[in-house]
Amino acid sequence: MMQKVPSWTLQQLPEMDDAQFRQWQALLESRTGVCVSDQRKMFLQTSLASRMREKCIPDYQAYYEYVTDGPLGNIEWSALIDKLTVRETSFMRHRPSFECVAAHLHTRLATPRKEPLHMWSLGCASGEEAYSLCMVGETCNAAPGGNAPGYSVWATDISLQALEQARIGRYAGTRLGGLTEQERSRWLTALPDGRFEVAPRLRDRVCFTRLNVLELAHAPIRDLDVIFCQNLLIYFRRWRRRDLLNLLARRLAPGGMLVIGLGEVVDWNNPLLERLPDERVQAYVRRESIGSLE
Repeated sequence: MMQKVPSWTLQQLPEMDDAQFRQWQALLESRTGVCVSDQRKMFLQTSLASRMREKCIPDYQAYYEYVTDGPLGNIEWSALIDKLTVRETSFMRHRPSFECVAAHLHTRLATPRKEPLHMWSLGCASGEEAYSLCMVGETCNAAPGGNAPGYSVWATDISLQALEQARIGRYAGTRLGGLTEQERSRWLTALPDGRFEVAPRLRDRVCFTRLNVLELAHAPIRDLDVIFCQNLLIYFRRWRRRDLLNLLARRLAPGGMLVIGLGEVVDWNNPLLERLPDERVQAYVRRESIGSLE
């Protein structure tokens, strides 16, 4: 016999009142650092309602108590995060930033080295950014006249659902808008269902791992040639953006580059870094000689 669907699930949930919004707003920020502005109240309400219907919980307060109570609450919180944080992105989303990375890697490879290039896509979402870095890494390593030590990309996000999609590496054609026709044919294979699959040689270079940026200080990675962090900082308060960037600065190898989104931070500087004089991008290079600044 087919299970009867509770009648309330077919009805619109009531509006979230101000007290409930503030409660959820505070919980999300304390656990992820993400600050939901008053203008995004409807986004939060819609995302919560979607998951509440799946769990047959009709009340915002009851659901709040559920996700904050013990091990089962922790499991549910992980599922809810997928509703709240998955962001739309695309390949080569901001072309000048990737061109900046390419120029930087060419410079790094001009000096003989045995160690592979190490790059980090922070807040990688469904993986397009990480694979775009791979395309740059492949091209730079194949350039004539340079040494080819190889490369690796560490890609992190808080959403397990997004990371699973990233590992599969299959995307709708609407996500490919930033790629040239040559790049599409070189790095992607068209599938019968209309999607495109990333070449295995790119997927093999990426390690997708879950990371909450509030735990950044404990992340076991450093001495990076590139840290790419775009369209993530905008979700945090200004003071937290500066704190996170200061932590990232220390993860760069001497001469390594940090790339963020244009305008994501306008009032920050760090003595370890020097801003790249290019108005198209917001990128910083770690000084080769850091003395007692560490």
